[in-house]
Amino acid sequence: MTIRSIRRLTPLAAAWPILFSSSSFAQAADTPPAAPTVQLRGIVVTGNPLGSDLMDLVPAVSSLEGDELAVRRGSTLGDTVDGLPGVANGSFGPNVGRPVIRGLDGDRIRILQNGGISLDASALSYDHAVPIDPLVVDRVEVVRGPAALLYGGNAMGGVVNVINNRIPKEPVRGMHGAVDARAGGADAERGGSVMVEGGNGELAVHADAFDRETSDLHIPGYARSARLRAAEPLDAGETEAQGRLPNSSARQYGGALGISRTWADGYLGASYSGYRSNYGTVAEEDVRIDMKQDNFALEGEARGLGLAGGLFHTVRGKLGYSDYEHKEIEGGETGTVFRNRGWEGRVEAQHGPLGLWTGVLGAEVGQKRFSALGEEAFVPSTDTDTAALFVFEERPLNASGSLKLDLGARADHSAISASAAGNSRFRDASRSFTAGSASAGLLYKLDEARTLTGNLAYTERAPTFYELYANGPHVATGAYEQGDPDAAKEKAVSLDIGLKVRREAYQGSVSAYYSRFSNYLALAATGAARDEDGNAVAPGSGDALPEYRYLGVPARLYGLEAQGRATVARGLLASADKLDVALRADTVRGSNRDTGEPLPRLAPWRAGSSLIYGSGPWDARLNVDYVARQSRVPANDTPTAGYVLLGASLSYRFRWNGLSSLAYVRADNLTDKEARSATSILRDIAPLGGRSVKVGLRTSF
Repeated sequence: MTIRSIRRLTPLAAAWPILFSSSSFAQAADTPPAAPTVQLRGIVVTGNPLGSDLMDLVPAVSSLEGDELAVRRGSTLGDTVDGLPGVANGSFGPNVGRPVIRGLDGDRIRILQNGGISLDASALSYDHAVPIDPLVVDRVEVVRGPAALLYGGNAMGGVVNVINNRIPKEPVRGMHGAVDARAGGADAERGGSVMVEGGNGELAVHADAFDRETSDLHIPGYARSARLRAAEPLDAGETEAQGRLPNSSARQYGGALGISRTWADGYLGASYSGYRSNYGTVAEEDVRIDMKQDNFALEGEARGLGLAGGLFHTVRGKLGYSDYEHKEIEGGETGTVFRNRGWEGRVEAQHGPLGLWTGVLGAEVGQKRFSALGEEAFVPSTDTDTAALFVFEERPLNASGSLKLDLGARADHSAISASAAGNSRFRDASRSFTAGSASAGLLYKLDEARTLTGNLAYTERAPTFYELYANGPHVATGAYEQGDPDAAKEKAVSLDIGLKVRREAYQGSVSAYYSRFSNYLALAATGAARDEDGNAVAPGSGDALPEYRYLGVPARLYGLEAQGRATVARGLLASADKLDVALRADTVRGSNRDTGEPLPRLAPWRAGSSLIYGSGPWDARLNVDYVARQSRVPANDTPTAGYVLLGASLSYRFRWNGLSSLAYVRADNLTDKEARSATSILRDIAPLGGRSVKVGLRTSF
């Protein structure tokens, strides 16, 4: 992949890699879930290993499943969760979407599969996709802010856990499954998936497969913004892309096979999953990414053990290995090849009451072997070894149990070594870090309908290998990036407060948060420039790339999230129907505390509303989402215009010959509005999709 057109179209406009996509609000209100094909033991709660309902009462926790997930599924994980409170899509065109939480992205957000490892290279660069397809996801859980502390400093922004039951945890008797087919949308998607599970009550087998193909994204108007067309006219003979986003097509396919032995007090199982993807990078018309990932997982849980004299009654463990490869292909020839191979193990032991305390002790160990090969590699090959210990404790503070205190702590040790491997831009080096984090939270049930929460956390995060050792031209950012081999740990103090209300006629939540970084690792412009070989050149000259270095700076991030839904009418057209109104809004602000300069690519405030009509098996929605103009940008950045997106959906659930089915149609951007996300590094060349209609059918048997 070359630097030329990235530099011409999308120069790196900012010093901090913080994304907060404002592309659109997805439907935030809850819908009645589909009839489950598997009866799971309670709700999987990512943020609370005790498995209690505590986290379900916390405003900073969201989940998607059932009919709601089926209708709102996007082509990427980021697109699927975009619009949940405080959650956005950090996109690099329609094929790359990594979740962004409260303005934090990259290695500050941890992405899990079934609570275990999901090893890839998506945090390294904006153009690297997350190898998880929403078509085979049963449930998505998002934990925002301090509640995610048990997953370490790499989750200081939050955790996104995708759950697909590839290792069955409960007995399966007989055979059941689901088939999902969908077509349409701005990218003309043709996709489908199938899942089958069978068992005899003791042995359970799971199999799934998916296939998705998309065409170049339909867009309203020109691909390049009016500002860019005026500032950088095309050369003679070149034609402006219009109506379609060039090189935005994609193909993804894969599947999994899992088996487990279940019994009354536990399970033990293993699985294999494979993911393959080939997609255009959007930034250049002749460059594509060829990606593959293979995952192996071993997982188990045993309850009622009575270990250590009855102190520990439940032990659960996970072990995962991932083999990831990512090729950047230009004109049919492979340029840079990224490989990431590693394993991670996690064990948790839950103890019984110690006085009023219940809790979990745990450990996590892992190893990653990363390599970047090719003339355009901007990071060296590195080995990273990690180990962690953590504890989570919970106790009531009053006799009724309405006031609860939870305490958490985690210590992480990491050792990172880099190998030059004959590349003159790099050198052999090594660093090790010990990072500590701690949190305290209160949950107060004011009554059966209202819950008040507060969390205070101190978090440390060790620098990643690219923050330490990057040294080269980075195609995705159009800059020459340099790490800081002497970088210190990132440190932050975060406060989160929230109120959640649940009544029969209405429900809602509001959260406010503030994070103060004493050492935020920022990619900062130095004012100098280099060519592709690393030689110092005059800024603005022919082959000049702006030089950016990772520096520790003081920073702050704060914001507000709110959502609610209320029934406003019943019996409009039928005796059992109802009409609901859902409202949602969020905002995030960030700045360098030394200079006061705004952090770049943060979303403006977003607000949306939905009218939701339900009558028996029918569900109809009309959505209006407003994204404000973003004018609060750094000096070398450009503002983005505000926009309004109008969408609608209609779904119908029915049974036929013993099969349960959901048919749906979804329309997006009905006014064909040109919309550009303030958070996307490609906002000047890649607008959001235009007017589109998508249809789908999901059948369970």
